Amino acid sequence: MDNITTLIQSALSEEKSKGYDKTSVLEKVLGLIDLTTLEGTDSDQKVQQLCLKAVSLGDIGLGVHSVAAVCVYPVFVATAKKFLAGSKVKVAAVAGGFPSGQMALHLRVAEVAWTVEQGADEIDMVISRGKMLSGDIDFIAKEVKDHKKACGKAHLKVILETGELLSPELIKQASEIAIAAGADFIKTSTGKVKPAATLEATWVMLHVIKDHFEKTGKKVGFKPAGGISTAEEAVDYYLLVRHVLGDQWLNPTLFRFGASRLFDTVLKAIADVD
Repeated sequence: MDNITTLIQSALSEEKSKGYDKTSVLEKVLGLIDLTTLEGTDSDQKVQQLCLKAVSLGDIGLGVHSVAAVCVYPVFVATAKKFLAGSKVKVAAVAGGFPSGQMALHLRVAEVAWTVEQGADEIDMVISRGKMLSGDIDFIAKEVKDHKKACGKAHLKVILETGELLSPELIKQASEIAIAAGADFIKTSTGKVKPAATLEATWVMLHVIKDHFEKTGKKVGFKPAGGISTAEEAVDYYLLVRHVLGDQWLNPTLFRFGASRLFDTVLKAIADVD
């Protein structure tokens, strides 16, 4: 990891030396957020407030009109669809035995299918880390394929839970398997395990995405999630994606932040810059 950390520091130094408009970058970050609530205390009322927050940017007068998506548990998908009707904000849901994945595969897939029926535009699933750590890569490929099939037209984000995979080699292998099995996005973390998103895991995942694009011409999205709570951290992730994948990835179709606290801190940072 030390070598990767050095490469990251060099990449960020290079990107920052080119110069960038901080306010512009932070406004773009707001438009890349999957505004998330995944707590046992969630309710229809809480999800409603989150949806209102998601579309509030249009009233603030910034260069972006809304976040990218609202991410909730499956039982709140219908509520989110109702309150986001008429907006461009996607409804994402964690499904498939989130966050552990410790459930029979057919039940996980059934949960995904039901969640899509409720109106989810995107599904965030998590791979079975125990299977990955024990070397059962065929199971990982099958679970991703089965989840992807159950998604129908909904997009699939595959969570690797990099904090439990530990090594760059396993993170790389899991990324490759997920992409080959049909992932539309690969995502670092559930936010329920520490460490969650890290720049080191991001570096590995971005290069797998880059290699896949160079070999096939197919673009796969990237989503860091969990623990990203400051504007400075968000800017580092943004610049790292720009460095490895280029400007063409800097849009909600290919790049998201999974966050619950980032929205407010970025808004404050924009106000402080101004």
